[in-house]
Amino acid sequence: MNSLFRNEQEEKDFGKAKELVLSCGFSEAALLDCSTIELREEVRRMCAADTCGMYGKNWSCPPACGSLEECREKVQGYRFGVLVQTIGELEDSWDYEGMQETEKQHKETFRKAAALLREQYPGLLALGAGCCTVCASCSYPDGPCRFPEKRISSMEAYGIVVSDLCKANEMGYYYGPGKIAYTSCYLLG
Repeated sequence: MNSLFRNEQEEKDFGKAKELVLSCGFSEAALLDCSTIELREEVRRMCAADTCGMYGKNWSCPPACGSLEECREKVQGYRFGVLVQTIGELEDSWDYEGMQETEKQHKETFRKAAALLREQYPGLLALGAGCCTVCASCSYPDGPCRFPEKRISSMEAYGIVVSDLCKANEMGYYYGPGKIAYTSCYLLG
């Protein structure tokens, strides 16, 4: 039995969770040891540089998603989870449409799997790729989140260096030229 699990039933439940996310359409899934999650201030500073254009414009992004310390408090309650990836094929390194299509597929699969996992793990913390896109336009900062139960912050919004987390949990990150991978995670127990 893996030492992350308190008993064999918990390990079996994780196995079912992994099967579930793969059946939803992810390309890859791996056990996530939550002790390997590092929330870094330098990632938050990258968010503040606003290169994606969402800083201060979305409930799932900084500063609205909470301080790094508030995010740390949420993450500390978990021991294990599932890392998931959608790997897409690109025509070339400038295939922006292929990147967008893979991201769209990843987000749809992520929301579908999150809804199913919440039935087994009601305390689930889902951290996605990119900003929340549940609503066509976010109500932040003028009004409250319309769907707080569906809102998903990104791994980066929480200060996570995704490539480091993948490496620490023996999951690939770069799959070579002509491929792109979107990575997210579910914290379960």
